[in-house]
Amino acid sequence: MRGGALPPALLCVALAFALAFAPQRVLWKAAGLMLLAAALSALLPWPQKAIEAIFIACWGSVIVTAALVHLRRGLGDRAALLLAANAGLWAGAIITVAGTRLDLVWALPCVLLAFPAAWLVRHRGGIAVKVVASWLIAVAILAGTLPIVPTPGYVPDHME
Repeated sequence: MRGGALPPALLCVALAFALAFAPQRVLWKAAGLMLLAAALSALLPWPQKAIEAIFIACWGSVIVTAALVHLRRGLGDRAALLLAANAGLWAGAIITVAGTRLDLVWALPCVLLAFPAAWLVRHRGGIAVKVVASWLIAVAILAGTLPIVPTPGYVPDHME
């Protein structure tokens, strides 16, 4: 959970599920904006020493983005575009400090899950999208906190 395509892919999936509750007219715009923001962010010279902050921002973005599926009225156009830009920013940053550009190629298509998820929402299957988004929140909380919380078995003890 500390590199490669998985963290940006989970961020893209969280965005896809949030976009499923946005107006149909904004889906392609938001997906395109996320792809553009991720590509541009991957070109920025993110400092390697900021890796912990970038991972925390990525996992925090997964949590907030996935939680927005529970909004009563869904996302508006502006909120969808802001979320897409945020997701692209952190996906590109993760790739820069902990992956390769090929990882970005593997992760970004996950945002296309917005289209089948939106179909589910339109056909009264939105609860399934909300359940999976809640699982994403749990995964992001675990992935974000395990590296910073001392856990038995993950740190050297006095016996070594």
